[in-house]
Amino acid sequence: MADARAGAAIGWLASVAPDPAVCRREWERDPRGIALLPTGRRWDVLVLAARLGYPTLDVLTRLIDRPGPVLADFGDARMGFFVPPGTAARWIGTGVRGLGAGTWIVVPRPGRAVGGVRWLVPPDGSGTLTDPVLLELAMHEAAAVLAARERYAEGGDLGR
Repeated sequence: MADARAGAAIGWLASVAPDPAVCRREWERDPRGIALLPTGRRWDVLVLAARLGYPTLDVLTRLIDRPGPVLADFGDARMGFFVPPGTAARWIGTGVRGLGAGTWIVVPRPGRAVGGVRWLVPPDGSGTLTDPVLLELAMHEAAAVLAARERYAEGGDLGR
C-alpha cells in the first residue's frame, strides 16, 4: 500500500514538471533524490520558520486528519506547507514567505529517505492541500502558545 501511495504521489508531483519523465529520472538517478519543481500550478507553498512551523503542524494535525504535504528544509530551519494555487499571491502576513507562480522548490522523491530536505507530511497523490484558512488559524494558535511559553520562561505571569 505504501508503494502505491508513493507512486501516486510521484505522479502527482511530477505532473507539474516541464518534462515529467525527466523529473522521474532525476529522482531515480540523482543520489540526493531531489528534483526542482515549479510552484503555482497545482500548489503554492507557504514557508514558515521552523520555530513557528512545527507547533503549527502540531495544531493542524489536531484539527484535521491529514493536512496537505509539508516539507522541512536543510537543517530544519524552515518548513513549507503546500496550499492551493493562488494562495501565495493573496497571503498577507509577516514572517511567511509565499512561493507561487514563477518560483521553484526543491522536492525530495516521496517514499525514499534523503538527506537535507525531507517530507514531514508526504503527499498522498490525491492532491490534498492544506486549507489556508485552517493554516492561518493554526499559526495564530501556535504563535499564542509560543508567546505564553516565552513569558513563562522569563518568569512572567501566564494570566496577564
